[in-house]
Amino acid sequence: MIQVEGLTKRFGPITAIQEVTFSVNKGEILGFLGPNAAGKTTTMRILTGYLTPTAGRATVAGYDVMEESLEVRRHVGYLPEDVPLYPEMTVRDYLAFWARLRGLDRAQARIRAVIERCALVGWEQALIGRLSKGYRQRLGLAQALLHEPEVLILDEPTGGLDPRQIIEVRELIRGLAGEHTVILSTHILPEVSQTCQRVVIIHQGRIVAEGTPEELNARLKGSDQVLLEVGRPAPDALEQIQRLPGVVQVREQAPGKYQVTCAVGRDLRPELAALAVHRGWELLQLRPLDLSLEEIFLRLTRE
Repeated sequence: MIQVEGLTKRFGPITAIQEVTFSVNKGEILGFLGPNAAGKTTTMRILTGYLTPTAGRATVAGYDVMEESLEVRRHVGYLPEDVPLYPEMTVRDYLAFWARLRGLDRAQARIRAVIERCALVGWEQALIGRLSKGYRQRLGLAQALLHEPEVLILDEPTGGLDPRQIIEVRELIRGLAGEHTVILSTHILPEVSQTCQRVVIIHQGRIVAEGTPEELNARLKGSDQVLLEVGRPAPDALEQIQRLPGVVQVREQAPGKYQVTCAVGRDLRPELAALAVHRGWELLQLRPLDLSLEEIFLRLTRE
């Protein structure tokens, strides 16, 4: 649905993004993750036709963003970081205005549909200038959905919202999976882990990783880690665990709780379970440890 190949954008001597390459499958929600000034917004603006790239190529819904910019815009719904709203308009008037701009045939039916989907029922006659930040974001998303686009590009959709509003917007975005292809640009880690199916991480204008959180975790760990927790550890339990073949390191997190680093490809859970049972340590917990998305992000974007 979206193909990006070698995308580069320079502003004079400054290179905002360089050789950016990734793809998004139909119906997928992709998290475009990176620190501030990493190149996220520049990439989003190129994909929506607001900017032209210095080099590289990108297609959205089968249309080239440079050669077929108008077709791209017809197939994309865009929610920019700062939603362009008119405070003197009502919610319904604003959506009707956008429906006219897009030349929609079933304008009233579409307006009703997006008002319901974005939980704006009862706010149709409210002045935009009096809406809370959360309702303004909902209205921006309603505008992006108005023409039933195949692709949605959302730039920092929960920026500035309170915790309750963030949850509501996340649920709304998750509900779009399958029906729309979504790129969600953000620097907020929980946004990605709770909303997206796959992650692209950008740093200093370059893609540094791509995949599911599980795939990134496997790539970065370099070794397998297991958490062992027992109720009645022996005084020499740490030493006995360390003696097992394949154990690289053991760290006692708390009394009876051990973080065991194993050699790559070695699953030592059967041996650890057998040791705990044989020694009468009262096995409470034995599970693999994964890196959190935050740890993955910090490792990939560390200077």
